[in-house]
Parts: sequence; C-alpha cells; structure tokens
Amino acid sequence: IRSFPCASARGIRWCVAMATTAKFWSKLSAAQALKTVPRVVSSGQGAHLEIAGKSYLNFCSSHYLGFAEAPRLKKAAQNAIEKYGLGTGYRTLTGTHSLHVELERAIADFKGTEAAVCFSSAYAANASAVQTILDKDDIVISDQLNHASIIDAVRVAGVRNKFAYKHADMDDLEKKLIAASELQQKPKPNGEHPLILIVTDGVFSMDGDLAPLPKIVDLAKKYDALTMVDDAHGEGVLGRGGRGLVNHFGLEGEVDIEIGSLSKAFSVMGGFIAAKQPLIDCYLMQARQRLFSIALTIPDTAALLEAVTMLGESEDLVQNLWANVHYLREGFTNLGFDIGHSETPIIPIMLGDEDKAKAFSAKLFEEGVFASAICFPMVPKGTARVRVIVSASFSKEDCDAGLAAFKKVADSL
Repeated sequence: IRSFPCASARGIRWCVAMATTAKFWSKLSAAQALKTVPRVVSSGQGAHLEIAGKSYLNFCSSHYLGFAEAPRLKKAAQNAIEKYGLGTGYRTLTGTHSLHVELERAIADFKGTEAAVCFSSAYAANASAVQTILDKDDIVISDQLNHASIIDAVRVAGVRNKFAYKHADMDDLEKKLIAASELQQKPKPNGEHPLILIVTDGVFSMDGDLAPLPKIVDLAKKYDALTMVDDAHGEGVLGRGGRGLVNHFGLEGEVDIEIGSLSKAFSVMGGFIAAKQPLIDCYLMQARQRLFSIALTIPDTAALLEAVTMLGESEDLVQNLWANVHYLREGFTNLGFDIGHSETPIIPIMLGDEDKAKAFSAKLFEEGVFASAICFPMVPKGTARVRVIVSASFSKEDCDAGLAAFKKVADSL
C-alpha cells in the first residue's frame, strides 16, 4: 500500500513547509489587488510632463532648480561620455575616476566642509553615516518625523538605544538627551562610553518646515552629542546660493555630519556625506555602502560637477525659485487654502480627509496639473494633503495656471 506523503514525521515537516510557502504565494497574490501603477512619463522632468500624450504642469517633482533639462548639464554629460565612456566600478578597485575626486572636492568647497564622499544614493549615504560609526550599544536620538531612510539607517546599524523626540520640540529633545546621558555612563563591552547621535531632517518633506538647527546644535554641545542633518530638500534651495540648511543658519563647522541628495535640486542621482576630513576618511575606509557598491557613472558625475559649478557662479536660479515660492504661497493663501507651516518650496495644501485629498489630486490631473495626494501612512491620519513642490523652471503663466486649477477643483468639491 502506498503511504501518503504526510504519514511520517518527516512527511509532516515537508507538508508544513509546503503549506508555508503556499501561504506566502497566496498572500502575495491577494496583495496584487491593491497594486498601484505609477503614471508613465515620456518627456524630460521639466515644468511640464508628457503623460499618455498629454502635457501636465509638474507640481510634484523635486527638481527645484530645473537642472533636469539644463543644457549645460546635458552637454557636460555628453562630453564626458565621448571622452570616458559610461561605466565605472568599485571605488576601492578601478572605479574611482578623476571626475569623482573632482566632484567630491567641489561639494566640500560648496558646503564649506573639509571633505566629502559620494554614494550611489542619499539613502545609501544615510545608511553609511550611521552604520559606520555606531554599534548596537551606542545611542540615537531622532525626530519623530524623520525620513524613512534615517529610520532604516538606524535599523541597519543595529542600535538598541533609540529615542524619538516630538517633532521639532526642543524641550522634549532635551529630556531625551538627559535620559541618553544616563545611559552613556555605563561603558560598552569594549570599555568605551556610548556615543550619542542626534539625527534630524533639515527640511521635512511632507510639511516643508525646517529643523530648529541652532537649538539642536546648542543642546548637542551641552550634552556631548554628535549631530547629523539629512539636508536632501535643503541642498540647492536654502542658504547662500543653495548651500543648504547649515549655511542658512550660519552653522558651518558646527554640524558633525551633513547628508545631501544629488537627485533633487541637482537633478541627477546619488548622495553625499560632507564633514571633517578624519570622519570622511573613516567613511572612505569603512562604509560598506561605498566599499561594496558601484560608483556613480561617468555622465552622472560630469553632470553633477557642472551643477555644482553653476551654483557657485550665480544665485539667479535659487532667487528665481524663491520668487516662485513666494508667489504661489501668497496665491494659495489668498484663495483660502491652509498651507500649514511651510518655510520652503514644499507647500502642503492641507485637506485633512484622505478621500478628499485623493479626489482633489485626481481632479487636478483632469485639469492638467500633476500634484500628488499625500495620505496615511506617509502622514498621520486626519492630515491628508495635496503637496505642491515649486521649481525655478515655472513661468508666471505656469504658476497662474496651477492656482486657477486649484481654485476650480476646490469650487467643484
């Protein structure tokens, strides 16, 4: 008589394993019902996007300065391809090109730091910044609204002593620092005392508000903590000629670790860490996200170098950006919209209800304006909004068209 596969103990284990994998695939299949497909763009990332053969005003990308279609960046990339080709390699082997070295020097000069190191993304830069210098017994204190890449960076580092302070609440930050200081008194297994790292976004991407960096720096000094700022949405936007939040507050040399994105205002890809030379040397030698990942491509690096050069030459683009910010901010306010506490080119149109935010965004799209609805879990429930991101590439006519569309949709809803 043939026995059934599950009749023996071994067979039972086999059947359980098969049931487990079957449930895994069943769960994935069920989740497909919730699948969302992004809109496919068939144009450059300028003030207008072509989607399914129609032009839409681009109110939702972070190309703050219009560099995504800048002729000088395109020319720099083309020239570099003709001269050097496309690919690179691992930075520790054959992948460090003279363009990489030149770009990192240019970024350090631009940021007013001793040195800088580039990564393939700002996500990787955040992970490297934390994981390389902290271990499980060190201490991290993080703003509750920090970007997911910061949260993941702390997880990757395996830090067990984690505190989250209320968003931009310096009294709560100090309470967390007092608790961290008590933990710091107990040495780690290697005999050293734990490091305390305060981490914050520079510009908070859902609300457009700024971290109270001067007070954070003061508290860090008071409690012997390191400071780290992810300035992804501040680079190219804030400070003199777009040098970022640290420059905006006049704190050059006071913040230990500055993280920057090279894909937002700079409109290419990548990220960087800017800091004092000894810390950058540590990242050069030990950051796993650098050691085990391919370097930026030749055209990306050449285009980024040109972007940094352009910002060093003139503040016109940054001034154009802020002129558009002020114009649109005033326009939305005059139309009766709640724009929250934004201090940057990120302007949230606060609607509260998630269904209303989604409907508002859909109606805007029908009117030729692409502006995203931001809902839970990206923001807390009850705080849904349509987020507008301003660019220097907008003309006055673009701004007026956007405002008119928002008014029309608001009247219809």
